[in-house]
Amino acid sequence: MDKSIKEKVSRIKFVISDVDGVLTDGAIYKGDNGNEFKKFNVTDGSGVAIARAINLKIALISGRYSKSTEIRAKELRIEDVYNGTLDKNEPYLNLKQKYNLQDDQIAYIGDDIIDLPVMCQVGVPIAVNNAVGLVKDIALYVTNKDGGKGAFREAIDWILTTQGRYDEALQIVKEKIFVNSK
Repeated sequence: MDKSIKEKVSRIKFVISDVDGVLTDGAIYKGDNGNEFKKFNVTDGSGVAIARAINLKIALISGRYSKSTEIRAKELRIEDVYNGTLDKNEPYLNLKQKYNLQDDQIAYIGDDIIDLPVMCQVGVPIAVNNAVGLVKDIALYVTNKDGGKGAFREAIDWILTTQGRYDEALQIVKEKIFVNSK
């Protein structure tokens, strides 16, 4: 791995992710009664748990409002959720201020042009495999998996592996599972 990429990833303390197209495959199912359904990947939820175990903070910024996004974020215990925010710069600046972070301490996972303004500011921009070309072009890492199919988890694994913290994170998760299963 390129030394400069490893140095950039080593500074990451916070991961912000888009929702539609990253945590989901981008499909939205609408029933005739107006109910909306989205498919989330359980593996990505495990990625959130692994990140939380190692104190890697997670936030979501979605350009489209969805009750499903709120429900999933609550299940995953993600506190910082901006839902229905087309201009992602404002929430990004709020998160930086709230957690006293610099751009180089933040990674962002995106898939479409709405993500570009934030991706151009963060230290580590990440694109999912099925992202549009412009997003892939500026990404330091492009996942092998598509959005909604474990790409978020792959990105978390890549960050922690690059930081040399993956084994530590897994050990913490295993201990919590073992303790909680007794």
